[in-house]
Amino acid sequence: MILQFNNLTLGYDLHPAVHHLTLGVQRGALLALTGPNGAGKSTLLKGIMGQLRPLDGSVECHDIRRNEIAYLPQLSQVDRRFPITVDELVSLGAWKQTGAFGRLKMQHKKKVGSALEQIGLAGFEKRLISTLSGGQMQRVLFARLLMQEANLILLDEPFTAIDSKTTEDLLEQVALWHQSGKTVIAVLHELNIIRGHFPETLLLSRQPIAYGPTETVLTDNNLSKARQLNEAFDEQAGLCSHA
Repeated sequence: MILQFNNLTLGYDLHPAVHHLTLGVQRGALLALTGPNGAGKSTLLKGIMGQLRPLDGSVECHDIRRNEIAYLPQLSQVDRRFPITVDELVSLGAWKQTGAFGRLKMQHKKKVGSALEQIGLAGFEKRLISTLSGGQMQRVLFARLLMQEANLILLDEPFTAIDSKTTEDLLEQVALWHQSGKTVIAVLHELNIIRGHFPETLLLSRQPIAYGPTETVLTDNNLSKARQLNEAFDEQAGLCSHA
């Protein structure tokens, strides 16, 4: 196991957003995290990252420190008005090698160029990120992930609001990560992408609905149950003691 959730409950102001989650994620898994809007998917990623402390239970990371986890936020959460160039943004992925205030060495600059070429943005190094399309910006963020060389990669809605060619190219990169033994967990809404590219799925609706091989998780019955539970959920509910 690379991750273990032990009766995990996460939430805000003592109102649970994810509760009673107990399962383990195998090292090298390619796992889709799906469910209705507001079902706790992004909250779970924050719990894994340590950005959100459990209200109950625990998250255990095995043989990996939380600062060694690579995280891709939702594209809508990235402020592209910040005056930074593509290569400067990608180079931030090398902070673990250079230190927070370290200077980039030639080897790191070469890695930036290589990452951009691998992700299909060679020649974009000096472009301001404010000039990029949504798909180009997502490629830049994937290039930053490449620089981190992390063994656990968390992706929050990586294919939302980008073009189909970019989606195909980034799915190829996800497959390469998986083939190299990295663990990838992605929050996804696109069921066709999950069924076609992610062998394992966790279906959440504030609580786990189903977990395992994708074909056994994404059934009509499970998806219907997830929708019904999400619609009936009380946003102001407090912690419950039932595990």
